[in-house]
Amino acid sequence: MAYVITDARPEDAETLGPLHLRNWLRTYLNPDAGIDESWIREHRGSSATTEGIAEWREFIEGTSRYPDLRFCRVVRSGPEIVGYLRGHREETVTLGPMYLLDHAQGHGLGGRMMTEFLAWAGPARIRLGVADYNERAIRFYRRHGFEIAGERYLWRGRMPTLPMTREAPSAGGPG
Repeated sequence: MAYVITDARPEDAETLGPLHLRNWLRTYLNPDAGIDESWIREHRGSSATTEGIAEWREFIEGTSRYPDLRFCRVVRSGPEIVGYLRGHREETVTLGPMYLLDHAQGHGLGGRMMTEFLAWAGPARIRLGVADYNERAIRFYRRHGFEIAGERYLWRGRMPTLPMTREAPSAGGPG
């Protein structure tokens, strides 16, 4: 299977909104934490609505107007979008969301998307939040220089989340 990483296009929003919800339902169900389908739909279901798709479209359109402030890549396998990485820059750079469908994992695509994202971010401090039970993602982020940067917190009062950061490289440091 051939995979290609490209800039997201505005018309990709029609796929990305519902795909984002699908990824949450696949990745974050956790009965022990009280995270069931209805909780996920309450907190992320809007991504698959007309309004959520419009927000994705607006973000993607903003990447061409504000390329230094917004980042969005998709992974394609033929016409299918099988992954995406989105980020934005304010005081710090925020990474997220980032997902690859199961069948697209293990091909180096996550690392390639991360390399593009890190090049875009430049020497900035980068932050993200990751579910504390998503051990695969935590290992992936650590391989790319992220460290846990604080105490676990409950996102939206329920999801156990770890803050992670990748500090800006020091001017005199190795590199």
